[in-house]
Amino acid sequence: MGTGVSERPDLPIALVIGGGGMGMSTARRLGQSHRIVLASLSADKNPIREAVLREDGIDVTATQCDITDPESVTELGKFVAEQGRLRTLAHVAALSPSVGDWHTLLTVNLIGATHIERMCLELATQSTAAIFVSSLAAHRSDPPTDEIVSVLDDPLAPDFFDRLEALVPEKQPVQAYRLSKFAINRMCRRRATAWGAKRARIVSMSPGLIATPMGAREFSGQSGKLKLDLLRNTPLEREGTMVETADAIEFLASDRASFITGTDLLVDGGTLSAVRAG
Repeated sequence: MGTGVSERPDLPIALVIGGGGMGMSTARRLGQSHRIVLASLSADKNPIREAVLREDGIDVTATQCDITDPESVTELGKFVAEQGRLRTLAHVAALSPSVGDWHTLLTVNLIGATHIERMCLELATQSTAAIFVSSLAAHRSDPPTDEIVSVLDDPLAPDFFDRLEALVPEKQPVQAYRLSKFAINRMCRRRATAWGAKRARIVSMSPGLIATPMGAREFSGQSGKLKLDLLRNTPLEREGTMVETADAIEFLASDRASFITGTDLLVDGGTLSAVRAG
């Protein structure tokens, strides 16, 4: 874990999970009102990320965490607790279909996110807000069957993959991505009561086509044609930016959103409405 000394001990903590483009953009935005703990798997990149954010005036400590490893997540929780009061969780970490297989995508995108949710609920106090970045993909397909949903609702079960693979005939990365994001949105709805018991909130935010390095790789991957079709059908006729997703996360974390919990905010430039209308 990192050992950075806080420059602004008066500020609450924002835990940002994920050090990619959207994670860094989120850290910059939340860093205006929080001390940042930036957690990612790539320990070798963390010192550079921390230095870059500190050059922008952000009080930040970057630390390594494997969100798929319960022990690593527990250690992260202890580290965050030592820094101060957790005010905001921004869970950005996820793999896209072009960079992972069926098993890996579900492990990182769903099981890892579930470990983080459980850990952060233990740290939550009044006004803590948890924002899980999901995807337009969660809304694009018909909902899974009730049997599949029941399995997705319990991703930490020892037989999770055995049960799920018995029900899903196509074990492809795109399908894993969609199921994982559907499950994340559902998790935020289902867990709202547990968070509410602490006067805390949990929401998901589903971006559409966003100009990120990972998103750019998707245009040349197996889902490239689908991405291009979605872009052509987006009413605003462009991709979103990482600044715009950071805006949405900042709003959901703020007191302006103090009565918003257990729901999803779709940030897609109107893509879903246009596709459904067509």
